[in-house]
Amino acid sequence: MTVGRLSDKTLRSLPSEVSVPAYNRAGITPGIVHLGVGAFHRAHQAAYVDASLADGETGWGIVGVSLRSPDTRDALSPQDGLYTLAVRDSAGEQLQVIGSILSLLVAPEDPGAVLAVLTDPRTRIVTLTITEKAYLRAADGSLDGSHPDIMHELANPGSPKTAHGFLAEALARRRAAGTPPFTVLCCDNLPANGATLHRLLVEFTKLRDARDSTIPLAGFVASDVAFPSSMVDRIVPATTDADRARIAQELGIDDAWPVMTEPFRQWVIEDHFPAGRPGWEKFGVTMVEDVRPFEDMKLRLLNGSHSSIAYLGLLSGHATVDRAFADPAIRQFVDALWAEAIPTLPQDAGLDTAAYTAELAQRFSNTALAHRTAQIANDGSQKLPQRIVASALARLEAGLLPEHLSLAVAAWIAACAARGKTLPEGHFTDPLDAPLRNLFDKALSVEDTVAAVFDLAGFAKDHADRRTLIELVATHLSHLRQGGPTLAMAALEIGDR
Repeated sequence: MTVGRLSDKTLRSLPSEVSVPAYNRAGITPGIVHLGVGAFHRAHQAAYVDASLADGETGWGIVGVSLRSPDTRDALSPQDGLYTLAVRDSAGEQLQVIGSILSLLVAPEDPGAVLAVLTDPRTRIVTLTITEKAYLRAADGSLDGSHPDIMHELANPGSPKTAHGFLAEALARRRAAGTPPFTVLCCDNLPANGATLHRLLVEFTKLRDARDSTIPLAGFVASDVAFPSSMVDRIVPATTDADRARIAQELGIDDAWPVMTEPFRQWVIEDHFPAGRPGWEKFGVTMVEDVRPFEDMKLRLLNGSHSSIAYLGLLSGHATVDRAFADPAIRQFVDALWAEAIPTLPQDAGLDTAAYTAELAQRFSNTALAHRTAQIANDGSQKLPQRIVASALARLEAGLLPEHLSLAVAAWIAACAARGKTLPEGHFTDPLDAPLRNLFDKALSVEDTVAAVFDLAGFAKDHADRRTLIELVATHLSHLRQGGPTLAMAALEIGDR
């Protein structure tokens, strides 16, 4: 039986084996605003900040901002922003209460409050984990200026709803007040994420300046605001009701939203913070001049194999990553995928791909996480270009065939088409769900289907090897339609299932 709820007042009642904030939270001031305060941020960046606060840095507390749902605020505000981080592997679980989130806001409820913290001179870093689709890019990667949310921002700059709108308006107000700009630190899985967000915000502010040039902003954003790129890595499954019940029993009090994660964590950041930053390097963060080699390795080896495991796992009836990875055929497929992707990485950057993939194999085998394949499968049209398609095109450019990489694309298409048939309707989602559904209803030939999907998603747009890649994907999709993953992998001489 539990008594009470996690909060500053109940911290002292927790069992001694539970780690709690080793600092006076009342003495911490906010210095970071985080947009997109979901489970990943709470398992990753907030944990690193918590370590910095425990080390005596008092000016880097986090104000968390939800751009859409109030769920996180509703769960954590009654807990004074506290939550339990459960680090789990096959050997057991360690619990730590994280105290770095000082307050939480919900942007749709009060955009003015969000702008107030963004313009507060104490705010020196704005971090983001808003997922790929929230960057509102067109198929060619540029800002989608026709998106309804972008049109709303341009018409209502003082009442934004997107990250672009909030960043632009806050920077405009800081500039007008003579307050130095904050550093914008993107933590999403975008290629060159800092540079990408920088470009998108410059594009947005140009549109904004065209409507109102009272405070010209595009040139200021382009030249005076820092956007270091970063690479983040930690597996964070969705929290279940069973997780909540188990954590409550171990704590002796309720925690409305604990976060589950693995022991491994990684953060590589370009060290460009004109307004200052925490001493993250003390706690395992790698500060570098150029994050791209690390980012490419993570995107192509971890994220690429993760997506492949998800789609092949779904088509094979595996609900979690560890179960899919334990499937001998999928395990063999992943090894072959890595063998194809590794030669596409920078060869002069000192990357230890053998050690990295060995560590990935251990992480994918973690039976304690129960990371759902359906969770990983979301938003494939936004994720596959950098995770799979880029590697496939690099191999084609080198005169090599991306057989396993192209099967991953085919598995995504097949899994999307299987929803409502062999997979539950809405089992996972994608920004292109509506046009994909219309496309699948047309019953086109396999190759025409793949070509149309490439057109919709912007895969390999204008690339000289686009047709070759389409043909490879179509061959695999044909095998998947005829005999599922068994036939598709057998065609690649992957052993009996």
